[in-house]
Amino acid sequence: MSKFDLTRADYCPETLAVRAGQERSQFGEHSEALYLTSSFVFKSAAQAAKRFSGEEEGNVYARFSNPTVTMFEERLAALEGAEDCVATASGMSAIMAVVLAHLKNGDHIVASNGLFGATVQLFSNILARTGISTTFVPQTDPAAWAAAIRPETKLFFLETPSNPLTEIADISALTVIAHAKGILVAVDNCFCTPILQRPLELGADLVVHSATKFLDGQGRVLGGAVCGPKKLTEEVFKYLRTAGPTLSAFNAWVLLKGLETLKLRVEAQSANAAQLAAWLEAHPKVARLLSWLAVTPTI
Repeated sequence: MSKFDLTRADYCPETLAVRAGQERSQFGEHSEALYLTSSFVFKSAAQAAKRFSGEEEGNVYARFSNPTVTMFEERLAALEGAEDCVATASGMSAIMAVVLAHLKNGDHIVASNGLFGATVQLFSNILARTGISTTFVPQTDPAAWAAAIRPETKLFFLETPSNPLTEIADISALTVIAHAKGILVAVDNCFCTPILQRPLELGADLVVHSATKFLDGQGRVLGGAVCGPKKLTEEVFKYLRTAGPTLSAFNAWVLLKGLETLKLRVEAQSANAAQLAAWLEAHPKVARLLSWLAVTPTI
């Protein structure tokens, strides 16, 4: 098998979106192969034992290892400038994986009060039952984030731009506040995508995606992902391996195809939205242009 070399620094996002993570089988297929299998065979019982224990690299069971899913993970990691990526079944399962991988009973989250509604419900209801509490603060007020910190605070969670109000957070300012107290920062980047924003470069520790939205871009499949340094994502992988919020190989394959056109789509959508906003702002019958008219979010 041959894999696209990511060691060169001169590859553009368009190239990474098509070639990063690609691994060909002995058949030399042009498009990424779709591995629809629940498990994998081994040359011997000894090899199986090594694979299951982690002594030897290789695929074991599709709940936590599948070549098609791995290709998607490596491609998205390359686009985000991340060391590693763990794919999940949906954006919400990605958020859940981050929290349960890194927090425990008694820990505390500071989060934006403008988060996606399902995320608010997850933090307020489901995670609260586990003893993980959340304080919601204004997205755009770093002082409010700082004031909400407790001794047991372990995570800042923000979504910028927020869904659906498109409020913008100062990622760099919030990471300075959080890191001074040893707090992790996770950023939901599903609206901007790595084409418009790379939170890791602004100091964030983890990037979360609902791949269902712009990464797919055509409303076909669900998917999620967590990107960041290996020391943090490996904890997410441990959670995934046991709890099983797994991205299917088919959905990973569709998302790979979505990534190929990501830059073209995001730039075209942004240009169209800006043109529409300018036209509305100049229209004599429009008294006020709300910020959410300046973007084109999907579901």
